[in-house]
Amino acid sequence: MTATTIEYTSEEMMTIAAARKFRDGATCFVGVGPPSEAACLARQVHAPNIRLVYESGAIGAKPAVPPLSIADPELAETAEFVVSVPEVFGYWLQGGRIDMGFLGTAQIDRFGNLNTTVIGEYSSPKVRLPGAGGAPQIAANVRELIVIVRHSSKAFVSQLDFVTSARCKGATTVVTDLGILETRDATGELILNSRHPGVTVDQIREATGWPLKIAAALSETPAPNARELSVLRGL
Repeated sequence: MTATTIEYTSEEMMTIAAARKFRDGATCFVGVGPPSEAACLARQVHAPNIRLVYESGAIGAKPAVPPLSIADPELAETAEFVVSVPEVFGYWLQGGRIDMGFLGTAQIDRFGNLNTTVIGEYSSPKVRLPGAGGAPQIAANVRELIVIVRHSSKAFVSQLDFVTSARCKGATTVVTDLGILETRDATGELILNSRHPGVTVDQIREATGWPLKIAAALSETPAPNARELSVLRGL
């Protein structure tokens, strides 16, 4: 894809679109993988004052590169302070002190329920996934949830193989390599709000396992700029 003369991949578009969702000054509970990559990018580009929280107990971590796991030493070394896991979940998360949660997933349904446990039958799955971790508590307790996932009919399914994390009570935004979906109405159903440059609505519909609703004022996601791409590639 191109933005004027700037070339970028769909993966870079997804990460940059997710990074833009971080609000400067917000306290954000972050998962590893794409969420941490987006967090590192956001800190360097537009949100230097975000407070990153990891389930290992690192509060206010400032990783220079995406951590390999929640036990990555850099999280503790760069944190404002480190607390016990029960305190992270009991005081910070269940105590209502987290503004935003950022998660990945293997499957998602039309209402934002997530599966990170198994693909196929639980007793004899085709694929056994990493599991729940802190995701169910994050989804249940944050004020706003952002999910980062590649868009395909295998991921966007009409019925989950297993419900790992129930839908967030607050707003949910799903950032993919094709567009951005949001929960907008009282039903909590995900609606396509923005498509990425060069992507058509038909492409997104074909990659979604249910009849996808489209926002009346569907927009096009701003393409990555040179600064965003430079920082992301430096990570």
